Amino acid sequence: MTTAVCAPPPPPRRDPLEFVTVTFCDDGGEQSDVLARVHHRPFESGRPVRALRTYKGQRNFVGEWWSATTGDHVGFESWVERDRLMELDFVRESVGIASQPFRLGLRVGERAVAHTPDYFVRCGDGTGWVVDVRPDALVGEHDAAVFAATGRCCEAAGWRYTRVGELDPVFAANLRWLAGYRHRRCLDSAIAAVVAEVLAAAPMPIGTLAERCGPPIVVLPTIFHLIWIHRIATDLGSVPLSLASVVRGRSAA
Repeated sequence: MTTAVCAPPPPPRRDPLEFVTVTFCDDGGEQSDVLARVHHRPFESGRPVRALRTYKGQRNFVGEWWSATTGDHVGFESWVERDRLMELDFVRESVGIASQPFRLGLRVGERAVAHTPDYFVRCGDGTGWVVDVRPDALVGEHDAAVFAATGRCCEAAGWRYTRVGELDPVFAANLRWLAGYRHRRCLDSAIAAVVAEVLAAAPMPIGTLAERCGPPIVVLPTIFHLIWIHRIATDLGSVPLSLASVVRGRSAA
């Protein structure tokens, strides 16, 4: 008679987020917990988990960007980060942005690794978006493994994750120009209404649009602000922005 040998039951599967620790700062100071219990927190409203430091001989540029999205300053640690932060401030999805939002305790192979993403973005649909900024040429094998582990962690948390490098030069130059008009003080509602009415007939160059809506020196700040807030649109990725750039109307929705 053969005696059946029963294999031991497999161990219960644990939520992968229970293996990831998160250290963050709020009004109560530094806090730490597993991601499974805190991934719903409003990290876009928190304080940086580490301070941005400057020192003599520093090769990277550290500063703060005034964000039209948040109405406050957000830190960056290089020109590449500054440009990407500017882009995050511009994109329609963003409703909140935080720099150095938390420190993740990850496993990369057999090693325990601490990694602080560069930005946490809250999107308009309520989802989270974690962004790391590192030029492709500076991503080594270990860095790639850390970014991959961060991406898996974010996916499990229901967040979007991207690792980005340098912004396209033409797009970056155009955004820098438009960013000069990102503050709401550049918007004249009466002029904006005239711009919408004129553009309803047909797309046209910025210079022509400005002339049809009033004195160009008065009208142009509103036009540039309307492009920044996506009320009107033009090609920002192919050629430098100029008075010859053709703009078209677009719904604010």
